[in-house]
Amino acid sequence: MSEERSANAVVVVGASAGGVEALRDLVAGLPADLPACVLVVLHIPATGAGALPAILDRVGALPATHASEGQRLLPGHILVAPPDHHVVVVDGRVALTRGPTENGHRPAVDVLFRSAARAYGSRVVGVVLSGSLDDGAAGCVSISQRGGRCLVQDFDEALYDAMPRAAAAAAAIDTQVKATEMPELVSRWLVDLPADAAGAPSWMGDPVNDELIHKETQMAKLDPAAMHDHDRPGTPAGYGCPDCAGALYAIEEGALHRFRCRVGHAWSPESLVARQTVALESALWMALRSLEEKAALNADLEALARADGSLLAAASFQRNAAEALRSAELVRRLVAELGRGDESPAT
Repeated sequence: MSEERSANAVVVVGASAGGVEALRDLVAGLPADLPACVLVVLHIPATGAGALPAILDRVGALPATHASEGQRLLPGHILVAPPDHHVVVVDGRVALTRGPTENGHRPAVDVLFRSAARAYGSRVVGVVLSGSLDDGAAGCVSISQRGGRCLVQDFDEALYDAMPRAAAAAAAIDTQVKATEMPELVSRWLVDLPADAAGAPSWMGDPVNDELIHKETQMAKLDPAAMHDHDRPGTPAGYGCPDCAGALYAIEEGALHRFRCRVGHAWSPESLVARQTVALESALWMALRSLEEKAALNADLEALARADGSLLAAASFQRNAAEALRSAELVRRLVAELGRGDESPAT
């Protein structure tokens, strides 16, 4: 029996908080003869159990599994990114990598979308479902630049509408669809796609954008040439990377502004602010702990000095303890104020 032909089109799907329900609705309506491979990224913890393939396998006609290294992209199959691995599309196959995080995530939606656009050109359909912050926005820009089509979950239906809204704004997407209506639209779009060879890019646009997509995809794969290249994408931004403290470079793609550091960590402005807030809170907690320990140590030393009759030393330790407690109270108030201004959900 001849080997099944590789898919000559892909549907790439990104979701985060509140996205499992939408994924179930989408997959439940996809036909068994779907002429494309479906690749899914859901933000999950690195140590997560990865139960999504089993969930999707039960609700629809398409078999769903975790993507594996070197796996061919076959029509009518669903491949889900495993925990703590980016999924990169290369020559009609899957490459799994523990490359730099993007927007604080691995797997990241942008990595999958960008590599699919590079590999399949206009034969890509991108779907962004419920999620907070904005992973997927840059990926939708890459798909649109290469002639692919994108749709986002209806803002009112999405449990968290930040990801669909960000993608729609960045890539000028005007197609908002309820999850249960997506299968019919995706199937119709796949029928209308140009008849290109499997895995062959069918659209080449601005050489600058082509080079950017190529370089960023290679960085996600931890390709040595891309990682060691002194010519970084973008221009110096004057900010530091929250993950490695390296310099960030600003990248502009149309109306979209984002950042990437020398070793490849990538950030949208919103995700960068969110991670900086986390880093700031962590630093404040460390400062609070140090001050509380300083106060406790000085109180102990005061007691020892008084027991020895060293009243001048005891008085000095007492002042030090009181000063440390005053500073600790200021830091405690800063921690409390920081929390009041951050009501965004975890992704």
